[in-house]
Amino acid sequence: MVAIDAAGADSESGRQPHDAADSRSRNPAPEARHWQPVQMFRRLGWGVADQAVSSITNFAVNIYIAHYLHPASEYGAFALAYVTYGFILQVSRGLATDPLLVRFSGTDVRTWRRAVANCSGTAAVVGVSASACVLCAAVVLGGAPRMAFLALGLTLPGLMLQDSWRFAFFALGRGSQAFINDLVWAVALIPALMWLRANGHATVFWFVLAWGAAAALGAAVGPLQARVVPRLSGARSWLFQQRDLGLRYVMEGSVGAASGQLRNYGIAIILTLTTVGYVQAANTLMGPFQVVLFGMGLVALPEASRVLRRSARQMKVFCILLTLGLTLAGLAWGVVLLIALPRGLGSGLLGPIWRPTYPLVLPTTLFVMGGCASAGAGTYMHALGAARRSMRAAVLTSALTVVLGLAGAATLGAAGTIEGAAVAAWTGALLYQWQLHIALRESAATTDNAPATPRRLAGRHRRDADGARLENQVVPDASLSGESAG
Repeated sequence: MVAIDAAGADSESGRQPHDAADSRSRNPAPEARHWQPVQMFRRLGWGVADQAVSSITNFAVNIYIAHYLHPASEYGAFALAYVTYGFILQVSRGLATDPLLVRFSGTDVRTWRRAVANCSGTAAVVGVSASACVLCAAVVLGGAPRMAFLALGLTLPGLMLQDSWRFAFFALGRGSQAFINDLVWAVALIPALMWLRANGHATVFWFVLAWGAAAALGAAVGPLQARVVPRLSGARSWLFQQRDLGLRYVMEGSVGAASGQLRNYGIAIILTLTTVGYVQAANTLMGPFQVVLFGMGLVALPEASRVLRRSARQMKVFCILLTLGLTLAGLAWGVVLLIALPRGLGSGLLGPIWRPTYPLVLPTTLFVMGGCASAGAGTYMHALGAARRSMRAAVLTSALTVVLGLAGAATLGAAGTIEGAAVAAWTGALLYQWQLHIALRESAATTDNAPATPRRLAGRHRRDADGARLENQVVPDASLSGESAG
């Protein structure tokens, strides 16, 4: 999935979203009325640049740890901690930053700061709550997984807060600030990893701790950049006011991360922890391509919304080009890996584990391409506001990924688990197209054929009033008293 669910409409019941996206459709901004390709490519450039720093940092950490962590079971423990981090990150984004992008993108600076104070506070609260759960899990676990989860639990609040600053800056159109914040994380992390290696602390605990501590430094720089202090007490009001969006975003955004987590845990049980390390290493090799994939994700939905307001025909072309471009790019990167890894790149990147990882590259490429094949349909549904349809597609695809992935692990081993996941991803692409077809049909029926009954008109007027209130009021005035807006 490239884009987040930004509309939260219930197309099946004929209800339209009473959020800022709805208000903007009634009062479009100048850039929505006149499509500006130069600004689009500029936003895309900062999105790719920021994601490059973020993804390359995580890619470098995975490669560095895979190269120096021995035995391979230690890297498998890191993989379990890393996929757990990914799941918690999706929850934080769904509750905090995704609603911010929907309702407060392009607002004035004062309104943005008030919203970001509560949003970043919510991300910090999610980090603290998840930290307590992860530390409890560390007590129960043993060996390398225990040390990995202990380090992760200590650093989760900083990791969640740092990620919230990235999306806050993009909401205001300041992608350069997000880039600088991620650069601070990268610059702090590189010497820390080198110091650990030089001083004999090359263990999974210290590597994860250094990675999270460097993110905490970026989290500390964020308030200086934004001139906003995270407001922990504002988390409750933020969650209450964004509940119609947050819960849907958590569901849709977390099912993919949850499926990856369940699949890795299942592989560890069915096969070995070492196999989990090999699977994670194969996924890590796709990291450079994911820079483009996730960078596009930062801007694909806003651009799709602009195109949809201009022309439904252009929207179809936009989504087709998005799908084809990402799928072919994934294929091209997979071919590069298949050619370059046996010629020295494999040992240089992964060390001794590159040989058992190499047979997993081709099925991993097919798995990633299958995910890209659903990007256009998913983006279209989000821009259309068909939240229930996109959620169904995401849930069904994730369930198939777990079932077929574990079935493949039980029958064909490490390669089988990724092959099963690849079949699920391509089947999911068909599910997304099917749900998009239904969503378009329902949208047309709702728009053109719904009778203007007094009840419907009353509901429409009520939604218009709610949308205007939400657009002009971030949270109740009482909850903003004493807030630092810079």
